[in-house]
Amino acid sequence: MKLMFRDRFFSSGETEIFSESQKLLGTLDMRSAFTSTVDVYDQTGAIRCSGRFPMLSNKWEVTGPHGESLGLLRERMTLFSKKFTYETDGRGEYDITSEAFSKEYEIYDTQERLVAKFEQTSSWFESGAYCLDNQSSRLDDYELVAVIMGMHEIQQRHHH
Repeated sequence: MKLMFRDRFFSSGETEIFSESQKLLGTLDMRSAFTSTVDVYDQTGAIRCSGRFPMLSNKWEVTGPHGESLGLLRERMTLFSKKFTYETDGRGEYDITSEAFSKEYEIYDTQERLVAKFEQTSSWFESGAYCLDNQSSRLDDYELVAVIMGMHEIQQRHHH
């Protein structure tokens, strides 16, 4: 199933997460325009995960509903592409890659199998909108929403 979600223009407040058929699947709460913190809720309103930058870090930490660590996202330096690594606690390491000017990203496991892909569907002047297609049995849809928002926040830091 594909999930559709978007960032907010000033990165604060709530926005919806929808299925391809426009069914509401949850909400994304960017808590403040001044801090990079995201909470992801399912359709019942239960928190599924959160994402944030730990103090004095450029890595994005994803935690579960009780604050337990799910994984850590970091950017990797490359010349002609965008590359990130998401290291999970006990579920493997995943590479997120995209060509330099592309808005399409692919997520691969350590066996180089494609486990998910997503694309930024918004234009240059609007806030980020994404379409996620997750085929992984080890990575939760809501967790990947938090990872994608972390990737977006890391890229935003480079532009400011």
